[in-house]
Parts: sequence; C-alpha cells; structure tokens
Amino acid sequence: MPALTRGTNAKPLPQPAPAHARPGAVLSQYERHGAWVVVARGAYDMDSIAPLAQALDAGVRRHPKVILDASGITFADSTLLNLLILTHQAGALRVVAPPPQLKRLCEITGVDSILQTRDSVDDAAFS
Repeated sequence: MPALTRGTNAKPLPQPAPAHARPGAVLSQYERHGAWVVVARGAYDMDSIAPLAQALDAGVRRHPKVILDASGITFADSTLLNLLILTHQAGALRVVAPPPQLKRLCEITGVDSILQTRDSVDDAAFS
C-alpha cells in the first residue's frame, strides 16, 4: 500500500499490511469541480481500511483537494481516524457528512479541530 507523505523527501509512515475490504465496505470515486471525491460506505477498521487508504493516498498525490464522503460509513475506529489525520497531513482533505459515531470519535480525540467537515460534496469542493 502506498504511504501517505507530503513531499518527496518525507519518510513514509508505517502502513498496515494489505487487507481486503470486508463485505459491505465499498468505495466509489469521481472528480467534482477539480477535487477528487472518495465515497466510502460500510465499516472501516484495520481489516478493511487498505482500499480506502489507497484511494485517499492516490487522491492526494494527483489532486489539489480530496473529499471523503463519509455519509455512508456505518462504523469507524481509530484506524480510520489515523487515516484521516495522515491524509490531512499529506494534502487538502475535506470530510463530508460524517455520521454521528465518526463525529463523536473525532470530538473525543480532538481531531475535529483539525479536520475540515462540510455538509455536501459541493460545499467541500468550493471551500
């Protein structure tokens, strides 16, 4: 799995071993107003995070802004939280419509103060 880094001289951070998405963890991707949108559906933990990590990594390497549509995430743990932080550090990330469980996870860890969340993909693309 590619490592998230911000520049060519940055050392890659350790990545989990490759894993296959769990049934129900589904991704789709598209471009919207110059930003790359990754739509995540299902549960994300250490066993299912690899495809999402690869999509976000590719997005920040190729596009000025990456938007994660999190509205369909049904479960998230610290693995997803770590991925969001790494992606934020590597490039411009917007998180759209995080579900209550993910919002709460971000609030209790203080990550909500660094992540930019928006209500819609269009809001995120234009911000």
